[in-house]
Amino acid sequence: MKVFYGILFLLLSFYAHADVYKRTGSDGRIYYTDEPKKGFKYKRIIRTRPKNYSVAYKNLSKNKKKYAPLITKAATKYKLDPKLLHAVIQTESAYDEKAISSAGAVGLMQLMPATAKRYGVSNRKSAVQNIDGGAHYIKDLLKMFNSNLKLVLAGYNAGEGAVKKYKNSVPPYPETQNYVRKVMRLYRGV
Repeated sequence: MKVFYGILFLLLSFYAHADVYKRTGSDGRIYYTDEPKKGFKYKRIIRTRPKNYSVAYKNLSKNKKKYAPLITKAATKYKLDPKLLHAVIQTESAYDEKAISSAGAVGLMQLMPATAKRYGVSNRKSAVQNIDGGAHYIKDLLKMFNSNLKLVLAGYNAGEGAVKKYKNSVPPYPETQNYVRKVMRLYRGV
């Protein structure tokens, strides 16, 4: 019966256009919500389109053009394919420089505080600094994982430590596996 209600909840969440988050309680019970509470470790398991999807898509297209020169500049500086940076940014933030994740990642490339500090990013909300820091990190991941793009993307999403923990393979985290597939799909089609 719990499974039925869980599925029903997920279907209703799709209808309501809300992201769905999941957490496992200390008693082993699984909780789903569209409004994660602070103090609990939630993981987004479903990202849905906003109600005003056409407006969001227009903003995505507009912002993609707006940030293209900065992306090209960072790609040139770090000898990266600009299409790769576009694919990561679209997946991470949909080109929203004000994006903030529930985990605390900020900006276009969703930099965590430690990553920002590591790459000299003092203002994660600055598009210039955020893109430069994220591109620099991707360049280092390419070196670290011998240009294996799937491992680079997994490292960007889950951290290079997670990739190393699983003996240089994409960690078995559904979020990371989906992330790698999505970025690869966008990269091939961008």
